[in-house]
Amino acid sequence: MLGSGWLFLFGVLAAAGLLFTMVFFIIMFSDLECDYINPIDLCNKLNQFVLPEMGFQAFLTLCFLLSGQWSALFLNLPLVAFNVQKFVTIMNKNHMYDATEIFRTLGGHKKECFIKLGFYLVSFFYYLYRMIVALISESE
Repeated sequence: MLGSGWLFLFGVLAAAGLLFTMVFFIIMFSDLECDYINPIDLCNKLNQFVLPEMGFQAFLTLCFLLSGQWSALFLNLPLVAFNVQKFVTIMNKNHMYDATEIFRTLGGHKKECFIKLGFYLVSFFYYLYRMIVALISESE
């Protein structure tokens, strides 16, 4: 597959960006716990990243689907399904952070961020490996 090297290069860059986003989320939640930031400012800062993070992950998964990279697609499907499930409950605005309930749900949000951080870390190295393999096989 001719463009798989470029696709996985895009995947590496996307995973790195999403990884830094999750680190930012964890730092902001820690700042809230230590009372360095108030809940309204936290929610205003984090809510602007929620939908782009979901959309970027879905777009990356769609690229894997269209290019026929089945292992990368199946790696990403559980997170996309989780994001779709969160987004479908849009009537409750469950995918957004609420300043009035952030302290009650902080443990769950932090747990979700740590799981996503681990997922993006594994994805980063998987995409890096697949990019190197694709570039080596294209050069032969």
